[in-house]
Amino acid sequence: MEKKSVTITNKEGLHARPASVFVKEAGKFKSKITISKCGGKEGNAKSILSVLSLGIDSGTTIDICTEGDDELQAAQALCDLIEGFNKEAK
Repeated sequence: MEKKSVTITNKEGLHARPASVFVKEAGKFKSKITISKCGGKEGNAKSILSVLSLGIDSGTTIDICTEGDDELQAAQALCDLIEGFNKEAK
């Protein structure tokens, strides 16, 4: 199991457009992938409804947990994607 934490710094949080890109990227991997607010609700990273229901706002730190054959690659790719969203918003 691989776990990475990343903070959402773009002002709109993980809203509809970036959430759909995130879910699409997560779907490319075979591993089970969950996303959660640190110490809070958890959801399936491959489900847009699950991700949006977490209500991830700017300033929220999230955990991305992956488990499976490609867990390391999945965790890194999704963290890199979030970092890209953060940079776009600046």
